[in-house]
This record gives sequence, structure tokens and C-alpha cells, in this order.
Amino acid sequence: MKNQYVLLFLFLSITSFCFTQNKNNDDKSDYVIAFGSCNKQNEPQPLWNEVLKNTPNLFIWGGDNIYGDSDDMQKIANDYKLQNNNPEYQKLKKTVPVLATWDDHDYGKNDAGVEWEKKKESQQLFLDFLDVPKGDLRRSQEGIYLSKVFELEKATIKVIILDTRYFRSALQRKDSNEKKRYEPWDNGEGTILGDTQWKWLEEELASSYADFNIIVSSIQFLSAEHGFETWGNFPHEVERLKRLLIDKKVKNIILLSGDRHISELSMTKVSGLNYPLVDFTSSGLTHAYTAYKGESNKYRLGNVVSVPSFGLLKFNFDANEVVMEMRGENNMLLQKFKQKYPR
Repeated sequence: MKNQYVLLFLFLSITSFCFTQNKNNDDKSDYVIAFGSCNKQNEPQPLWNEVLKNTPNLFIWGGDNIYGDSDDMQKIANDYKLQNNNPEYQKLKKTVPVLATWDDHDYGKNDAGVEWEKKKESQQLFLDFLDVPKGDLRRSQEGIYLSKVFELEKATIKVIILDTRYFRSALQRKDSNEKKRYEPWDNGEGTILGDTQWKWLEEELASSYADFNIIVSSIQFLSAEHGFETWGNFPHEVERLKRLLIDKKVKNIILLSGDRHISELSMTKVSGLNYPLVDFTSSGLTHAYTAYKGESNKYRLGNVVSVPSFGLLKFNFDANEVVMEMRGENNMLLQKFKQKYPR
């Protein structure tokens, strides 16, 4: 095809989930990242074994890793304990390393940001959940942002975990009776990351020598028309990150997001980048927006998946390609997208 990318729409109806997925896969993978979000700790969790069937090298939580929603920190601690005691999740933790960001429900309050009174206490419980040592920098810094570099035989991958909660300014509610909950702030007002995290992110991107840079944001970066939480509620922050990617000449960025209880791929061409910018949303692991009837997203590739699912990034370093997959129960392939990146 003339375009750099090939889109394979394999969207399946809910009734087809009983079929067995053909396990033959022609896509060569040197490294596999699995990720997912929106996980209710007290509900059945059938997808952990399906994740492991894909032999991932890394799993990334995309936020809402539990549903705590309380200012009672003992309640949230108990919720994390319940999740950690899930046998299938324990198996995953023993098999692959786990990284994570948080979103509002594990942060402690729906749609909360900088104003959340229990954020410091909640941060420590989040780090306990991840078995982060007491001497780790994240124990003393404000916010749970992190970067980690994976030096592999054929390539280097850098994972940048953003905290879109701890510093995020209050959202602006719509006054009308529209279904949309929030509307964008006037240009220049408010922040998602805060000054300290922005400075850190700039340094992380400027110093990155990785062949692929994965940025994990709990909320969507590109999709902004639905009226819920999104980077688009702070348009100047969207432009700031785009400018940063251009100015620092960051190679092969892929954005991962969650939050929405749907899974979808969004893509745009950013002038100054020699590759398309993809935002891969995977949500959720235990529940999804099964009553989904459609919403606008001018950046969408393919169809929305509105059943429980997880995401996969399959890296082929020889071809410099990444296969992005959405999979569900019985490891069913729901949608697949292949992107070739420049060297």
C-alpha cells in the first residue's frame, strides 16, 4: 500500500466471542508489551490468563487498577490487597515485570485532580501495591511519574509513565444539559502535569536515545470530542507536548491510555514528526461500555471495541514495525493495526 500503515479491521460482534481464536500468527515479535486499565477488584477477572497466552515481556497498568473511591485509606488498602491476592494476577506478577500509572478511581475520587486531600496517603498505597521499595524516589516525590529504559539485544525501549492526577487543575463543567460533562479551558489556563512534572518530562525526552518511546497517560491524548476526561480539556497542554516531541526530536512515540471503558486506536500526523502519532486506548479489563452507541473521534482508526479487553504492542525490531492488538476473552483478536516506523 502507498501509506506507511496497514489497518486490518477485525472487529467482531459480541455474539462471536464463543469462537476459538486461531493461534497461528505470522507477526514476528522480538518484544511484547501488554497493557490494560479499568479493573474492578471484586469482579471476575478472566483476562489475566489470556494476557499470559501472548507471552508478554512487560505488563503496564493504565489506571483504575482498582476501584477505591474513598477517603478511607484503610478501605483502599484492603482493595489493593484483594487485587494482589487474585490468583491469576499473582501468576502474571510472578511471570513478567509490572509498571503502572493510576487514574481517578485508584487515586481515590472520581475525576479528581490536584484538589484531592488524600493524594499523599493514596500515593503510598499505590506504591505498596507495586512493591516499590521504601527508598525509591517515588516514595518522597510528589506524584507517581516514572521512566524506565529496557536495553534489548536489537533495540532500546523507554517507557515514560505520566501522572495525570496529582497536579491536574480542576475541570470546567458544562452549564448546559448536554451529555458532555466537561468543556475545554480557555487557551493557557490550567495544567495536567504541573510545572515539576513538565520539567522532568522535558528532560526525559531530551535525553532519550531509545528506538521506541512509550508514553503512558491514564486519559486519552488525541480523542477530545466526547466531553469526558481528556487532554483536550487543556488544549494548550496538548500543543505543549506535541511541540516537545518535535523540538527534542523524540523517536517513535506511542501513547497508551485507558479510562474510557472502550478500546480504540487514534492517530494523527504531527507536522515536524516523521512518523504518525498513535494513541492506543485499552479499557477495560473487567468491564466495558457495552451500551456504547457511538461518539465522535476525528482521529479514530477502525472501530470501537466495547467489551472487556487488553492491549498488546508487538515489536519487530528487524522490520522496525509495531503490531498493535486488542484482545478479549479466549484471547480473541478484536482489532489489529500494524505501523512501520523510521529508523
